[in-house]
Amino acid sequence: MLFTEFIRQSREQLQLPQRKLAEALDIDTATYCKIEKGERKVKKEQVVVIAQVLNIEEKELLSLWLADQVSAIVADEKSIAEKVLNIAKDNINRE
Repeated sequence: MLFTEFIRQSREQLQLPQRKLAEALDIDTATYCKIEKGERKVKKEQVVVIAQVLNIEEKELLSLWLADQVSAIVADEKSIAEKVLNIAKDNINRE
């Protein structure tokens, strides 16, 4: 979980309590805690807010978030995951 580890480490470096990020996201602290543990998915809009609060470049954080989502989708298909990712990359480059 690149995304969750990164936001936890970034938050800790800034010495921000979880409740501050929870407030910014308009969720309770328990829910935010689940986000950091990888037990709850984060919406794209929430990633943008987290980036602002933690003073992280939005594209960097969105990249980690999306990479985690893609990894979760292909994780059970290890034998073809690399091929799938290459096809997706080629498809994106064509657009």
